[in-house]
Amino acid sequence: MAFSSANVSERELQPPSLAISTVIFALRHDPDSGRPELWLPLVRRIRQPHRGKWALPGGPLESHESLQDAAGRNLSDTTGLVPRYLEQLYAFGGVDRAATQRLVSIVYWALVQPDEAHHARESENVRWFRADSLEPMAFDHNEIVDYALWRLRNKMAYGSIAYHFLGERFTLAQVREVYEAVLGLELDPANFRRHLRAAPDIAATEEFQQGGRHRPPRLYRYIGSQASATAETTADSPAGTPAPVNTGRNP
Repeated sequence: MAFSSANVSERELQPPSLAISTVIFALRHDPDSGRPELWLPLVRRIRQPHRGKWALPGGPLESHESLQDAAGRNLSDTTGLVPRYLEQLYAFGGVDRAATQRLVSIVYWALVQPDEAHHARESENVRWFRADSLEPMAFDHNEIVDYALWRLRNKMAYGSIAYHFLGERFTLAQVREVYEAVLGLELDPANFRRHLRAAPDIAATEEFQQGGRHRPPRLYRYIGSQASATAETTADSPAGTPAPVNTGRNP
């Protein structure tokens, strides 16, 4: 992005502006296949710069707010969502992110559970999109989403992140659907089920899922583990290869 010498001088005299943005991931079922896919909500900008383009939900940080409070407020105001999982992702502060002033964005990410998803709002200027097929967005928000996807797929290797897309009780098939939607893989059901049953961080309940045509599957619950709570990547950029996941992928 090019600037005139006058614009550059003015920008150098202005303090950086601080903003909060949020990447919100949820699973939605494809109307054709019925399989869950990864989606996120975007907001259409109604003013310059980038008027008319889609962008991540967000806005300026108010002087009386903490970073997390601002992320939660922006998220609730634009989408109606108040997800349980809201975590700081990264800070994006490239010099030329905005044309008029140096802009630093503190980015949070949220994962939406099924009981939270029905609160999501849509309107003319708030719409949900598939996370893996986004059109060019405002600012560097495509880069931010790509980084969030990379982090999400990386963290799937450690197990616990997948359960933030599920309710308190879930079937093994539902866990596999989360992995398939996030990683973009088709996994072998028998191998995946065998691997998951041996995992230390879930436990079988005495409950079964009702309403199907076949024998009702058993419900499980997440009980956590020290390994899943402490294992996390600290990479500074999405340049690298995530750790392998033992998911029973089809050859």
